[in-house]
Amino acid sequence: MARKKTKTKQDKEKPVWLKFNEKDIEAIVLKLAKELTPEKIGLVLRDTYGIPTTKIFGKKIGQILREKNLYKDPTLTNLEKKQEALKKHLEKNKQDKTAKRALTIITARISKLKRYLQKKKR
Repeated sequence: MARKKTKTKQDKEKPVWLKFNEKDIEAIVLKLAKELTPEKIGLVLRDTYGIPTTKIFGKKIGQILREKNLYKDPTLTNLEKKQEALKKHLEKNKQDKTAKRALTIITARISKLKRYLQKKKR
């Protein structure tokens, strides 16, 4: 007996109500890439523009950004933001030993991640 093929995420078709085409979505993603990380871009597309996923058109947000050389690793970006916030905190609170330790750990994680990304790039 033959099994029914269920639709996977890749098999989704463009919804009838979606008024955007592939070029429109790429333009929106590139515009948002200047300010936001890929995760946030997906949320804005869903909430503001009503676009459920960019995979409908065959490309993920990260793929679109990589083609245009605008992709920044979100993990690295978030760690750097956290590092800046801790540095700012330590300027006001010089005796905060817990924050000093956290800053050391985050700095180590950033350097470790950068090394990993360099190796992965080769």
